[in-house]
Amino acid sequence: MRFAAVLNQDGGTLRTTDISAFADRLRETLETQGHSVQIDIVAGREIAAALKRAAAKPNIDVVIAGGGDGTVSTAASLLMNKKKALAILPAGTMNLFARGLGIPQTLDAALKSFAGSEVTAVDIASANGQPFVHQFSIGMHARMVQLREKMDFGSRLGKMRASVRAAWATIKNPHTLKVTLTVGEAEIITRATGISISNNLFGEGHLPYADNPVGGVLGIYVSVARRRRDLAKLFLVMLRGRWRDSEHVEIHQADKAVLKIHSPVKKFSAVMDGELFKLERETVVEIHPGALNVLVPASTAHAKAA
Repeated sequence: MRFAAVLNQDGGTLRTTDISAFADRLRETLETQGHSVQIDIVAGREIAAALKRAAAKPNIDVVIAGGGDGTVSTAASLLMNKKKALAILPAGTMNLFARGLGIPQTLDAALKSFAGSEVTAVDIASANGQPFVHQFSIGMHARMVQLREKMDFGSRLGKMRASVRAAWATIKNPHTLKVTLTVGEAEIITRATGISISNNLFGEGHLPYADNPVGGVLGIYVSVARRRRDLAKLFLVMLRGRWRDSEHVEIHQADKAVLKIHSPVKKFSAVMDGELFKLERETVVEIHPGALNVLVPASTAHAKAA
């Protein structure tokens, strides 16, 4: 196969890696297996343009995105409904979409897995036409990301610590949004501290990512917790993947959801795959089954097919 690799030198693990040496290993690993590869190492501010160039190359079969969930999401949005496949080098803090695809969580292990990988079609979702691979959120999660972005951290571990501090600050001063959520024929009017809509339902017993990337449904999670103690419990439940054990979360599933905000939207933001966006008064979230080709370990591809 013909690969084009784009490595975000400012992204998570790659920031503290000898990226030139890693690029050499990447080239050697793929060429030894009979593949060809073009490698582009860029700064974070240049990642979108570099991925766009890679996706537009006519002689490429697979685009490798090396970075965090934001980098991966950008690459996926460019490859949605295209024949070219996405390969992921997980260099972010959580790498949640990569985890759901069964991709090894270290750079070298993920690289070695390419040799025995297969292209398979998985689902991708969109919010008002903007694709995302993992999650669209409003409320607590978006507030947490806003606070974390104001903190200084220079490593993956530093970002995780900043996330915990931001989460605690959010819990101490929770905001609520008055919303109408339409799921199928049901209309839910509520005041929520948070709503997350995921590309397929989150699995149980682990970090929030989908076990089945071809389930064909959105996972819709509505937090109705208000008190600090309940919000703190909910945060721990989320980390442990025990959503269904919480009395403070309503869970729905559908192929489409419409979210209408009645609170002043200027006070709030939305977050998609870890990146902040302007919150619109109305957001239509949809799932697009099989619209993204990805390179995954052969064992994972066979398991999903089964």
